[in-house]
Amino acid sequence: MTELLLPVYREGPLLRLLDQRMLPANEVWLTLEKTSEVALAIREMAVRGAPSVGVAAAYGAAFAMRSGRTTTARERFETAHHVLAATRPTAVNLFAALERMERRFREVESEPPERIETALIEEADAIAGEALDSSRRLGRHGAELLASGSTVLTHCNAGALATGGYGSALGIIRAAVESGKALKVLAPETRPFLQGSRLTAWELAREGIPVEVITDGMSGHYLSRGEVAAVVVGADRIAANGDTANKIGTYTHAVLAKESGVPFYVAAPTSTIDLACADGSRIPIEERSAGEVLSFAGHATAPAGVGARNPAFDVTPARYITAIVTEEGICRPPYETSLADAVARAKDLRRSVSARH
Repeated sequence: MTELLLPVYREGPLLRLLDQRMLPANEVWLTLEKTSEVALAIREMAVRGAPSVGVAAAYGAAFAMRSGRTTTARERFETAHHVLAATRPTAVNLFAALERMERRFREVESEPPERIETALIEEADAIAGEALDSSRRLGRHGAELLASGSTVLTHCNAGALATGGYGSALGIIRAAVESGKALKVLAPETRPFLQGSRLTAWELAREGIPVEVITDGMSGHYLSRGEVAAVVVGADRIAANGDTANKIGTYTHAVLAKESGVPFYVAAPTSTIDLACADGSRIPIEERSAGEVLSFAGHATAPAGVGARNPAFDVTPARYITAIVTEEGICRPPYETSLADAVARAKDLRRSVSARH
């Protein structure tokens, strides 16, 4: 395995971020120091993937004291919170990170701005560290689900780029390979942003894991022929009943997997579980620009004047999901119980770690 990839990390007072829009052709690192810069990077998908977005947002909130010096600390933080919260609506990790940063801000609000920033950066560091640790643990739990010699199909990108350094869906594949299992991966291209062909294939090739790119419409063909042993995907928000929002096209893969008798696994840290959201109908679905569908690399792919629809996510009903893998273990139906238990265990662990420190 190659050196661990950290797509979002702090370097002194600055945030370093691998621009995922430029992959696989170029590895371009952005250096950010203001809330507005972080918000733009999230909105424009220079950073993407629910856990990585949460980490980036935490640092963006930590930089709040650097702007509006004629305003109060509370006004600066609230402005930063609002700007960051407005970037992308579906990934719950973004909002969980901001809520955690707000709790820490309230604890130090009366301190001088420099001390507030120090405390907020320390909290963002903790969020980043927990994201990496949870993805490693998740990978070890999920690795047992995959048999050596099998082919796994994934969708979009749920690897190190998306999760702050190890991976959720790809973390399971990675952990299985690290344990000695031989696996092959099919990576649908994931239109219109091509996270599968650009990012997942890049990550797996970097790790030396065999991968083949297919178009989104080919998945059913390989599932129906018995060439896929399991489908493993990530998630941007998981409702209390197990309904899961993930990159558009995930629902299609889940239905095809069910019809083909292939297990369909969702991999996500407990920070992606939204127990306050009863079911998938309550999950907000981001609508992105029609231009992403109607053009590619600056060239039109449809006639002028034609419209397009571009939901960034869809919702897979819990009945299509074989299991949900978290850092606290493998959750199975009924998800109302197993997901709540996993979240409770994660909270207990954070409290015990905090008490030790």
